[in-house]
Amino acid sequence: MQRSTEKLYKIFTLEAEFGYTNRAVVGGLEKLINSWKGEALADGLPDEKIFQVIEILQGYPDLDIPSRKKALINVGYLLDIPGIKHLGEVEPAPEPQAKPETISKPRQEQKTEPVKKVTKTRGSTRKRTTLPAPLPETSAPQGLKSPTTSVRGIGQKQAQLLQKLSLHTIEDMIYYFPRRYDDYSELKLIKDLTYGEEVTILAYVKSVSAFTTRNKNRKIIQAVVSDSTGSIQLMWFNQEYQLRSLRKNMFLSISGKIEQYMGRLVMYHPDYEQVDQEQLHTKRIVPVYALTASLSHRWLRRVMHQVVSYWAPKIPEFMTEYILEDADLMDLPSALKEIHFPESINALKKARGRLAFDEIFLLQLGVLKQKHEWTHQEGRVFQAEDQWLIDQVISLPYELTHAQQKVLADIRQDLVSGSPMNRLLQGDVGSGKTVIAALGVSMVVNQGAQAAFMAPTSILAEQHYRSLKQLLANPDKENAVLKQNEIRLLIGDTPQSERTDILQGLADGTIKLVIGTHALIEDPVTFNDLQIAVVDEQHRFGVAQRAALREKGNNPHLLVMTATPIPRSLALTIYGDLDVSVIDEMPPGRQPVDTHIVYPTERERIYTLIRSQVQDGHQAFIIYPLVEQGENEETKAAVEEQSRLQKEIFPDLKVGVLHGRMAPDDKETVMRKFRDKEYDILVSTSVVEVGLDIPNATVMVVEGANRFGLAQLHQFRGRVGRGSEKSYCILIPETNDAAENERLLAMERTNDGFELAEYDLKQRGPGEFLGTRQSGYAGLRLANITDIRLIEKAQHYAQQVLQNDPALSAPEHQLMLDALEHFWPAAEGDVS
Repeated sequence: MQRSTEKLYKIFTLEAEFGYTNRAVVGGLEKLINSWKGEALADGLPDEKIFQVIEILQGYPDLDIPSRKKALINVGYLLDIPGIKHLGEVEPAPEPQAKPETISKPRQEQKTEPVKKVTKTRGSTRKRTTLPAPLPETSAPQGLKSPTTSVRGIGQKQAQLLQKLSLHTIEDMIYYFPRRYDDYSELKLIKDLTYGEEVTILAYVKSVSAFTTRNKNRKIIQAVVSDSTGSIQLMWFNQEYQLRSLRKNMFLSISGKIEQYMGRLVMYHPDYEQVDQEQLHTKRIVPVYALTASLSHRWLRRVMHQVVSYWAPKIPEFMTEYILEDADLMDLPSALKEIHFPESINALKKARGRLAFDEIFLLQLGVLKQKHEWTHQEGRVFQAEDQWLIDQVISLPYELTHAQQKVLADIRQDLVSGSPMNRLLQGDVGSGKTVIAALGVSMVVNQGAQAAFMAPTSILAEQHYRSLKQLLANPDKENAVLKQNEIRLLIGDTPQSERTDILQGLADGTIKLVIGTHALIEDPVTFNDLQIAVVDEQHRFGVAQRAALREKGNNPHLLVMTATPIPRSLALTIYGDLDVSVIDEMPPGRQPVDTHIVYPTERERIYTLIRSQVQDGHQAFIIYPLVEQGENEETKAAVEEQSRLQKEIFPDLKVGVLHGRMAPDDKETVMRKFRDKEYDILVSTSVVEVGLDIPNATVMVVEGANRFGLAQLHQFRGRVGRGSEKSYCILIPETNDAAENERLLAMERTNDGFELAEYDLKQRGPGEFLGTRQSGYAGLRLANITDIRLIEKAQHYAQQVLQNDPALSAPEHQLMLDALEHFWPAAEGDVS
């Protein structure tokens, strides 16, 4: 046990003896926070768990006695401290009588060869949410959809507890995988036991007794058990039912952790069973599930064993025999049985491998099938003459980089392929994505068709309108592609009379390019001949939006742009249906942004930097994690800080404030004033993360920087350095200790967005990159999205299947199609 958790164990045990009266620490348990936090950090406990414990301790004085007891037990489960977890463990509910239509008692499972001891083999720690399992709905037994109450031993009370774990049906239970495993498969003699190890022993009960602690709030049940080599005490707190369960001379298999009490070895709250019972909890590799209050490990394991033993063999195999054999995969029923109750470490490994493969395979199958369907649509061909395109490129105010030229060639090829373009263009902030998109648009509108350019906000739409008008409809250019009246802006602020004219021009074809938000693909906007759509900084352009886009035009070409670098593993999976182009080269003359971690005590130095930059005619951003200060909240917040900065620090400068709770019109007004230099400094929350183009801004200060993810921090940094002047990104953590935060050090180390994206993916998972893309599929519970070898293996077989049977209509693929449709719900899935 680590120092920090052992400290809690001792204090909480004393607090339980005091009857949860908040007297175990002088001044109350809340006085423990500061010293314990330092020890926990030194022990390497995760930040998230540390803050959860602190939050529980802060609220402890305000709780009643039963709630205090639950709070301490919750800490025990959170930090996996057995001694604390058992302070108030409840009695398992008596098993209800079998119902007529319930499942039968599972048959005895065959044992395989013994395995070497591996203590606490870690499994998936992903939090379980309500996710559909990859089961073929139409072919799986109908009973899988039955409520949990149809299982023997689960009444309404237990069902309500299971619902807190998002377990509503038998199918949910089958796909509720253990979070880790404890290996009790090797037995030890009592004489060989040592402190701290987790073991299984065989022994008989010599005696059972009970006594009460001095404050009479705690009853201890004690059993002495022996084998031929020695004896050991077993102890339970406040579990009087153990007096009824344990009898003298009962022969038991006992599993648990060896602790010390008064200098002697003991086992607190061990699991035990008579040796003639099937060894569900002991003498094997034991699954450990995530629990909720009032559910015990023992009860849940027993019920899960019932369900898995009966139902796993009935689940149909959707993978073809060829793939099972060629990819060396365990069959699905066996994998589901072994993932819950493994017979060996090797069997567990093969089960996890099979189920992880299923997740990536179905993910790949979905995106590749979507890509196949899209690319087999007919798209209009737009052939750009070489000389015409050369003239357009030469007329640009700057020379294209090699990376931009390569992407332009990709787009040109898409437009002559005869299939609709379906391309993701990724490039760091300021890499020149917009000019490439403009050239793509020009190839289409030059031949009389129409284009739509969509941005996530009105202010960004205005920015694109100004730059595209300059690039494509500049009256001073002899070879301008468009006339001034053929390119228009349609946003919420557009006056009604002008809006009417624009809608009419789009309908009759006189307007060739319209820039706006996603409202462009909604009613009442109609196009005469929409043939290309460009979507900027938008992860939400999915199936529904694509269907709406098709209705606006005849399979128009689609170009999606993002400044968030997509790691290779995500490009192969989540974005596998898109052709990906990368601009990985910055335009010449662009200076890298200087990034520095600054201690909170050095904040005055940063204020001096901001003032000097403003005096030189530049502007600054200051980002805060929160909108407003909460009670007992030390984190700085935008609204209060803007007021303080304006009054106390920069009384002679103009300081604006921007946050997500403001009305859209108010946000647009603030951003417009900052762009027009009416504000010198803009205090904001993360709403400035995407797209705001202020070339005059040279300083980005991020307060509470340790609270943000790498992707966010990199986007913040991208708001400055967009002009030719030297720019700065200052990261200020909440405390001096937080300055050693790995994400902040990575930001200081490199400006390479792709390097940071790969690091962020490994640290935080794919959520930062997906937007609502992840809403279309069940998510990954076992597969690692960074496992390139697994991804490439699954992709290989998914491609083989679709090459031979694109519609999955062959009889041998019917179950696979069912599984795919279950994995990708039809609702608002985003397969784009």
